[in-house]
Amino acid sequence: MPPRFISQPSFKAFTGSSFVQSPLAARSTQPSKTCIRAGSAETRERRRHDPFLMAQSRQRKAANLSRQQALAEERESSLGNPVQSEPTPFIQELKITQSATPVAAGPDAKLNYFLSPEGLQGAMEFSRNLTSPLENPDRNTADPQLEKEVAERHIEEHRNAQEAIKRIVNINNGNTQDQMRSRIQKCIETFGRHNTDQTLPPKPTAVSHESATKTLEKTPRVGPDTGSPEVQVAILTAKILNLTRHLETANKDKHNKRNLRILVHKRQKLLQYVRRKERGGPRWQNLISSLGLSDASWKGEISL
Repeated sequence: MPPRFISQPSFKAFTGSSFVQSPLAARSTQPSKTCIRAGSAETRERRRHDPFLMAQSRQRKAANLSRQQALAEERESSLGNPVQSEPTPFIQELKITQSATPVAAGPDAKLNYFLSPEGLQGAMEFSRNLTSPLENPDRNTADPQLEKEVAERHIEEHRNAQEAIKRIVNINNGNTQDQMRSRIQKCIETFGRHNTDQTLPPKPTAVSHESATKTLEKTPRVGPDTGSPEVQVAILTAKILNLTRHLETANKDKHNKRNLRILVHKRQKLLQYVRRKERGGPRWQNLISSLGLSDASWKGEISL
């Protein structure tokens, strides 16, 4: 068993007041911060009082904003505008501006109130014959000069009435609802499958296997086509053009801004459906080229 040594604790008296702690001991008891987190309150307070750090922050912000603008311009140039359409002949026909002053009716003017040029011409001829002055059956007492003046007056009145009727039935002098109905009818006549089936070739068919089930022939279409996705896309494009023209002067109309956003996203879904079903065939190409739509109208995320 090892011997035990009893050690007495030695106490050193402290008689002075000039006790100085060593630098190492002070650093170990109160460690200083060597780094500051970037998003901490200390960093924000330091940056607020340091002009050099504030200048650096402004430079980084300006560089980020310029980069975002460059990326947006690059995306817009590559994909295009998701709302606006290129000025194709069909789009130019849809852009019917409503003017406050009366518009003279030309030979190629479109008619309102479901009238046809042949029906209007027949009604004019019937009105002219109905209001023509009657001749005096007794030719001995008839005054040729008076009859000539009455006939000329009747022709002049009929010409004025005909001009007035043409101004009334002109679609350019109608309200927005009548013009929109005319555009929708134009979309149905242009993109309806009752007309395009005779001009456009069918979509590319898939390779069929012997074990595959044979599809039955479809029933022939009766009447105009109003439910095809191509027709619905054209109608939505006409409504989008109308709302875009309205929002150019009424930029605080938040209700119609929301309606425009809804129409654009609904058209995007229909375009994606047509592209998937038609496999990029002639019907898809005809729809995109006629409406002047870019890839931004159906590809990616649309943010308005």
